[in-house]
Amino acid sequence: MIIGVPKETKIGESRVALSPAATFELVKHGHSVVIESSAGDNSHFYDDDFAAQGATIVDSPVDVYEQADLVCKVKEPTDKELSLLRSNQILFTFLHVAAYPDIAEGLLRSGATGIGYETVTLADGTLPLLTPMSDVAGRIAVQAGAHCLEYEQGGRGVLLGGVTGVLPARVVVIGAGVGGTSAARVAAGMGGDVTVLDLNLHRLQAIENHLPGNVNTLTANAYTIAEVVRNADLVIGAVLRPGRKAPVVVTHEMIKTMLPGSVVMDLSIDQGGCIETSHETSHAEPIFSVDGVLHYGVANIPAAVPLTATLALTNATLPYIMQIADHGLLEAAQADPALAAGVQFSRHEVTNADVAEAIDHEFVPLA
Repeated sequence: MIIGVPKETKIGESRVALSPAATFELVKHGHSVVIESSAGDNSHFYDDDFAAQGATIVDSPVDVYEQADLVCKVKEPTDKELSLLRSNQILFTFLHVAAYPDIAEGLLRSGATGIGYETVTLADGTLPLLTPMSDVAGRIAVQAGAHCLEYEQGGRGVLLGGVTGVLPARVVVIGAGVGGTSAARVAAGMGGDVTVLDLNLHRLQAIENHLPGNVNTLTANAYTIAEVVRNADLVIGAVLRPGRKAPVVVTHEMIKTMLPGSVVMDLSIDQGGCIETSHETSHAEPIFSVDGVLHYGVANIPAAVPLTATLALTNATLPYIMQIADHGLLEAAQADPALAAGVQFSRHEVTNADVAEAIDHEFVPLA
């Protein structure tokens, strides 16, 4: 099979879908890898690094799409990339179509098979391809949030960990999944006064069992969220419904009660956002203010650390890419229900029930 990797074109996106090590493994299995020139430069993986592992370097994305049977990306395709897709082609990337319905329309028109990293789901409900990026995003959220709290950034001038004789920042994390747990761990490690909210008591129990004593837990409901948000210095929203839009859990009315210069980080923005007043921003201009509260809405947070993020993502995706390349998608999906759950579009149909509900389209089972 020919695996193609175009250069990412989303604003501020600096990751690449394959590392040289992953390229080596695919070539060793007898596959061909075609990579657009400079696709890995921002992750410090250069054309010579890929060529040394057997990849063919091409000049443009058109060359990639013309040759590839399987196109691997990091972020959702642009309109131009959608126009390059063929009906017999497979696209493997983050799709997030609940937040970007135009992408769903483009994939349906193309007839290509679209596999979304974010809906590849193991039997226990875990998301093996989303997990590493959620982990990175949760960790960065605390770093970025602490920076936003600084006076020169427009924040309250609060040091997240406090100092002797001065209380630390009050950090609220809504959602105890991978991203929320990572955020809570880092915030606790920096000395913050951390509260984690979730509907799932088992997740909250895991938080209490594994994180330090400066992390407290609360059952999430509108009342408790409003109470803790009111007094928070930093709020991190990390609510996920795979394949569907994130529910709004922090309302504009709650934002109005927050102290001037406090900060909210919406890690769910690539699924529509869980904070009512948030909207998507970029790494170049990550922050905006609503009612005196700073909002951070970068949709591709892990791109801030592309070397780490590329390696983490490729470690997770390579086994699935290899399954598809070695056996073809049909056999691979039949053998692995997790991969089958990732197939969102095929032959002009929507083949994932949650995605179909999110975009209000007929669901056709993959079988």
